[in-house]
Amino acid sequence: MKGVVLAGGLGSRLYPLTRVVNKHLLPVYNQPMVFYPLQALVNAGIREILVVTGGQGAGDFLRLLSNGKDFGLKHLNYTYQEGEGGIADALRLAEHFVDGDAMCVMLGDNIIENNICAAVETFRSQERGAHIVLKEVSDPERFGCPEIRNGKIVRIEEKPKQPKSAYAVTGIYLFDSTIFEKIKRLRPSARGELEVTDVNNMYLEEKALSYSILEGWWTDAGTFESLRRATNLVARTGANKMQVPAPELSARSRTLPSPVGA
Repeated sequence: MKGVVLAGGLGSRLYPLTRVVNKHLLPVYNQPMVFYPLQALVNAGIREILVVTGGQGAGDFLRLLSNGKDFGLKHLNYTYQEGEGGIADALRLAEHFVDGDAMCVMLGDNIIENNICAAVETFRSQERGAHIVLKEVSDPERFGCPEIRNGKIVRIEEKPKQPKSAYAVTGIYLFDSTIFEKIKRLRPSARGELEVTDVNNMYLEEKALSYSILEGWWTDAGTFESLRRATNLVARTGANKMQVPAPELSARSRTLPSPVGA
């Protein structure tokens, strides 16, 4: 299984912080935001990972992440999304990388307390289809929201004005390789984007979409309020954190210059 982290977009809801910095490079407590979804994939045993980025700061990801050595990876892949075409538009860029395999997708601003191992194993047991991860929230109208009857999802609505459940579709998705054919059949939504919710509904029509409920807390970090919440949660309870050692300074760098005139 391949892993994909979506870290493009303009991050306009976080202006002016994102005027010169990609949203996913902003700090969440003591680490860059993008570290958390990357670590979640690694913790689930996924070692082949693609980072989809965009905007003016794409090169900053290379400087920050390099080849993924801080995550125990031998190599990290990158691709570039032009503009803001939506999640499904970004996912189509992973087709060559996935190369017929299944993939686990994490949005770059999603932060979780525990791990996604159970969801990954559930999906591995499926012969085909997709798997989404849900979480009960107080504001499901901000997200894709499922309508659930008798324990089964019957429809998913994107940012509904009147949510039909208290669950949000988190930014954690698992897809088989038929997703790329489905994306090619999409039409832009009223927002002008290719919606991943429409892809999930296509899997529903095929009776090939399963779901699980995430344990522990989950939050996105795409607004000022959710960014603050993410920072507070990580600081208080921890998350999929990793500790990256600071680079050692050379002896010359450690030696302070003598005051002028000394």
